[in-house]
Amino acid sequence: MMAAMSEPVVHLNGEYVPLASASIPIEDRGFLFADACYEVTLVVEGRCIAIDRHLARLQRGLDELRIDVDASALEPIHHELIRRNELAGASFASVYVHITRGVAPRAHAFPANASPTVLLRAQEITGPSPTMIEHGTAAITAADVRWGRVDIKTTGLLPNVLAQQAAVDAGADDVILHRDGLVTEGSHTNVFAVLDDVLVTAPADHRILPGVTRGIVLELAEGAGIAVEQREWSTEELTAADEVLMTSTTAGVRPIVEIDGRGVGGGRRGRITERLQAEFAAFVARA
Repeated sequence: MMAAMSEPVVHLNGEYVPLASASIPIEDRGFLFADACYEVTLVVEGRCIAIDRHLARLQRGLDELRIDVDASALEPIHHELIRRNELAGASFASVYVHITRGVAPRAHAFPANASPTVLLRAQEITGPSPTMIEHGTAAITAADVRWGRVDIKTTGLLPNVLAQQAAVDAGADDVILHRDGLVTEGSHTNVFAVLDDVLVTAPADHRILPGVTRGIVLELAEGAGIAVEQREWSTEELTAADEVLMTSTTAGVRPIVEIDGRGVGGGRRGRITERLQAEFAAFVARA
């Protein structure tokens, strides 16, 4: 159950302000063009999990978009928002960071003198679903029609939204995207398969977002002696996989037990998925 709390506070352009009174001008380029990066960090009992990795990914995205913000300077704000929003005792919370190029008259080229808009918000969340963690979820497959630089965590997420809604409309929980016959990722997750006891996932190139949880799981798998391959893999391999799982910041490690109406691994969580869940839970506990 969510804890009762006072009025939420956000950090907007250097000031802590009530959420209800925070506002952004209509000529902000994040609103007009999705000219913005974002990041989400999981908070467990007041601890920001892997915040260094999240801020490093955010900095890479800002650099790629040529938005001049030092992401490392945002770490103290994370902790202050947790304090001000009384989230230190919450089982699960998140800190959302949203940085745009700033406010300028609408024109496609970069404005000369715009100052970036920097917004951070902390809030309590439900956390990973124990039912989904143990029993898994159903997914559909869909064509990956996103732009060619999904390795940058931008706010231009309409294709992701439409793909996820297609899953909801089909009575599924997740969607697995594919491009030219190759599996890429989910609408807001990274996707793995277990093929002959080898954990396989797409390489971290421009076709996927290099998930923070994805990277942690790969490291944990290698540390646990699980064979790992980062390579292109096909929708045919997806169909034949012994296990399929997804990872994300807020969902953790989640098994997929049905794809397009067909069972995966007998419709039950597999042993490698279960091992990775245990390894990831231990990582979070000591982080």
